[in-house]
Amino acid sequence: MNHARAERSALSDLFLQVGPDAPTLCEGWSAYDLAAHVVTRERRLDAGPGITIKQLAGYTASVQDGMKAKHPFPELVSMMRRPGGVYGLMPFLDELVNTLELFIHHEDVRRAQPSWEPRELPDELERLFWQRLSVGARVLLRRSPVGVVLHRAEGGVVLGGPKEGPKVEVTGKASELLLFCFGRQAHAKVTLSGDTAATARLTNAPLGL
Repeated sequence: MNHARAERSALSDLFLQVGPDAPTLCEGWSAYDLAAHVVTRERRLDAGPGITIKQLAGYTASVQDGMKAKHPFPELVSMMRRPGGVYGLMPFLDELVNTLELFIHHEDVRRAQPSWEPRELPDELERLFWQRLSVGARVLLRRSPVGVVLHRAEGGVVLGGPKEGPKVEVTGKASELLLFCFGRQAHAKVTLSGDTAATARLTNAPLGL
């Protein structure tokens, strides 16, 4: 089983465990909303652009609401458990595109529940996350108000944010740095070092895609 399928399976199991009304780290979204988002993203390509383009967000939201209206929560989870759309036809594309997405949403549910702890992830997956950060940090940190120096606990440095001005150093495992850069700063197990004001601004910045 590849990493995307493993995260997909674990997230599906967790959805059924916590139930449709469970909170998530996605502001305003329950587990039901998040499951509808994943299914919409994979099976309704026409609604995909609204995930990142504000002007189209209304249409995407209406499609997502339609998914909830049409499918009970267990049915949506069952749909999500297997790759949909083009990802179902090309498993390699599911691994390439959805590994990060499913990991982040898995943690969105896990870390919104009480008494959560970070998972011990395979070294291969941690290396993959670091590779993706090495390529994508500039994009993920483009809205950072301060410079960011990502320090991988196992070794390695990646820069992001403005090149001039104060810098904040963020240290942790690749998986935790990934969550931080995708806007989950408050729930990422990282260590921040730098000017107090700059650190506060980074912690509250709208990071991610």
